[in-house]
Amino acid sequence: MKQFHGLGALCQSHHGWLKPQDLANLLLDDLQQCQCKIFGCIGEDDKILLATLHLLPDDLRYEMFDQRIDLIVAGPILRNDCVPLTYRLQGKEFGISGRCSVIAKVCGVDLYLQRSYTCEIGDIVRQKFSIDIKSLLKMKNFIQG
Repeated sequence: MKQFHGLGALCQSHHGWLKPQDLANLLLDDLQQCQCKIFGCIGEDDKILLATLHLLPDDLRYEMFDQRIDLIVAGPILRNDCVPLTYRLQGKEFGISGRCSVIAKVCGVDLYLQRSYTCEIGDIVRQKFSIDIKSLLKMKNFIQG
């Protein structure tokens, strides 16, 4: 299940009512050096790093009309001895984690890895993320209230 981390810490520096543009600006700054790590598991070891993806230059943007942040991360596949099961996108404070899969329509998965995840060591994986600002604002207000 998708989880959001560090939203409260990210918004702590902002005083007053947080508007969508304010949260977007905080996230844009926070995610400038973000990474996405993809993990698999073998037996009891559930944190086997399969790939580390870094933000592509100029691929972090705020879509004002849709009130969402889009970003693309990419990096090489490091291991292929197990299937990808979990991921963590992490900025300075804010992060998203959850279950992932290369197989479409797997129950309980919130991130389907794009076709570029070939499971071949050295191949470059590209993954797009969209972060809905309105949903995060509702979540932040629920946590505070």
